[in-house]
Amino acid sequence: MKKLALCVALALAAGGAYAKDWSTIRFGTDASYAPFESKATDGKLVGFDIDLGNEICRRLNARCVWVEQDFDGMIPGLKAKKFDGALSALTITPQREQQIAFSAKLFNTPTRLVAKQGSPLQPTIASLQGKTVGVEQGSIQETYAKQNWAPKGINVIPYQNQDQVYLDLQSGRLDAALQDEVQANLGFLKTPRGAGFAFAGAEIPTGAAAIGLRKEDADLKAKIDKTIADMIKDGTYRKIESKYFDFDVYGG
Repeated sequence: MKKLALCVALALAAGGAYAKDWSTIRFGTDASYAPFESKATDGKLVGFDIDLGNEICRRLNARCVWVEQDFDGMIPGLKAKKFDGALSALTITPQREQQIAFSAKLFNTPTRLVAKQGSPLQPTIASLQGKTVGVEQGSIQETYAKQNWAPKGINVIPYQNQDQVYLDLQSGRLDAALQDEVQANLGFLKTPRGAGFAFAGAEIPTGAAAIGLRKEDADLKAKIDKTIADMIKDGTYRKIESKYFDFDVYGG
């Protein structure tokens, strides 16, 4: 009996040793993508994703820790356990799903091209041949442009963050920029730095955004998925959404 009891105790202890403690959840984010994530004048991280992440932590009785990360390092940082979730307008794609897991959908917004106001440019190969388009490194827009445009004579330039894209667009080093429609509208076009620029052409559907998670952290994914569902059901998601948008970003 003593041997049996000892074996049971050792098995329980071994199981406990591998149990993960989610009393602290670390989210990685690229703070150059307003209104989803950016820095206030006091240096504090703000935005739609930030509010969603903080509410998820609150409901899970966890302390939220935000880790700043350039977007192209988001998935490598997650896999290296620099943080527990990538919460930074990260679009779900088949390529990314080979490397990481995703939470339930957070929102669904299309991609748009931005160029000088009155520009004849369109998000088509014929219109952009010989032109230079800026994208954020690691983004779904970079993937789209490199797969569809770069082989057809369009110069696609990746930048470390979205702010750098806009700086070169303003300076004239870029003919256009390709990014999330909502981010471009609220984070650039409706700000002083976006004066003289406008959307060029139609939307490009690119998929839903979610929280990137490690595949082995299925328990954290289950907790986060339930919390997102609860937030949508009880109206908290809409309340947070209304702080930033006067339209539905969740989508169908």
